[in-house]
Amino acid sequence: MRWNETAPVPEAALPVEGLRAHLRLGTGFAEDGLQDAALAGFLRAAMAAIEGRCGKALMARGFELELTRWAEPGRQPLPVAPLRAVTGFDLVDATGTVTPVATGLWRADRDTQRPAIAALSTALPAIPTGGHARIGFEAGFGPAWPDIPADLAQAVMMLAAHYHEYRHDTALGPGCMPFGVTALIERFRPMRLTLGGRT
Repeated sequence: MRWNETAPVPEAALPVEGLRAHLRLGTGFAEDGLQDAALAGFLRAAMAAIEGRCGKALMARGFELELTRWAEPGRQPLPVAPLRAVTGFDLVDATGTVTPVATGLWRADRDTQRPAIAALSTALPAIPTGGHARIGFEAGFGPAWPDIPADLAQAVMMLAAHYHEYRHDTALGPGCMPFGVTALIERFRPMRLTLGGRT
C-alpha cells in the first residue's frame, strides 16, 4: 500500500497570524514577516503530528492511495478521515493501462473513523496481476482554518508553540507531546476494540 498527498495545504490557508498572536510576538516592526516561514513550518509540523495521532486530515486536501490487493474482498478502508469525496477509482494493469471502475460497482462509506470504498455486490473488482488499484480522494474537515473543530485547532496552536519554544532543543525524545495537546485530541483518536477493550 502507498498513499500520499496530491495537494498540500496552501501557505495562505495556514493561521500564521493566529500563531503569532498565540505566541504574543511583537507587531508593528519592519521585521514582522521575517519569522513567517518558520511559523508556517511549526504549524505544518504540528498539524502532521496531530493528524498522525488521530488519523484525521485537519484541512481538506487531495490524497491518492495505491494498492496491489484489497484489505477485504468487499471493502477497502481509506487511511485518513473525514472523507469529503472520492475523486477517482481506477485499475492499472502491468503495462500501465488505466481502466476506471464504474460508479455502479462501489460506494463511498463516509464513516467518521474508518471511511472506506465498499462493493455494491459481493466483492470489489479484481486488481490486475502485476498492477494496482488507484483511489483518489479528498479528506479533511474543510478548506479553511475555521472549519477545523475548535479543540483540534487549539491543539495545533499549542503544539506549534511548543515546537517554537523548544526549536533549539534536541534532547526531547520521539513522540513527546504536551499533556494538554494529547487531552484535546483524545476524543478524535480512532477507537480499536479488542478483547482487552480500547487500545
